Amino acid sequence: MSTMPYRRAPQGHPIRLLPEWQHDPYHARRKWAEPTRCPDCGAVFRRGRWQGGLAPAEAAEHRCPACQRLADRNPAGYLGLRGAFLQAHRREIEHLVRNLTGREQTEHPLKQLMGVEETSEGGLEFTFTDPHLARSAGEAIQSAYAGELDYHYQDSEYLLRVRWQRDH
Repeated sequence: MSTMPYRRAPQGHPIRLLPEWQHDPYHARRKWAEPTRCPDCGAVFRRGRWQGGLAPAEAAEHRCPACQRLADRNPAGYLGLRGAFLQAHRREIEHLVRNLTGREQTEHPLKQLMGVEETSEGGLEFTFTDPHLARSAGEAIQSAYAGELDYHYQDSEYLLRVRWQRDH
């Protein structure tokens, strides 16, 4: 598998992500019947996209792509955090990521935080159902706390790995 090298985002410039219809195996190849309700998270497929809200009782049911990723334990985005600064500000940083993901999920139910684990080096690794959310969380930490932020895209997969580090 070939990968693109880690690279830094120029200040204020968006990062290119791969088109989801070409690389995301969870992206539907057809539109769902409207309305369709996700039995896991309650998102409703309406007007061509998954969104929040109530579905009528007669709505079809199908698991949304984010809940399918959760069930398969197959993240589309990773955010790895490490460094001495993380250890001193861990609760604040974790709270920042959880607030951001909560706001995003309200507007875009397919953007979900899958989980957070402590790494063997004492860092944290967040997993997400959407690579854009991993990037947004990394950029929010970078904006709030400085440090080094790197992105790593997979050529053949719909996957983004973001790494943030600050040692002092």
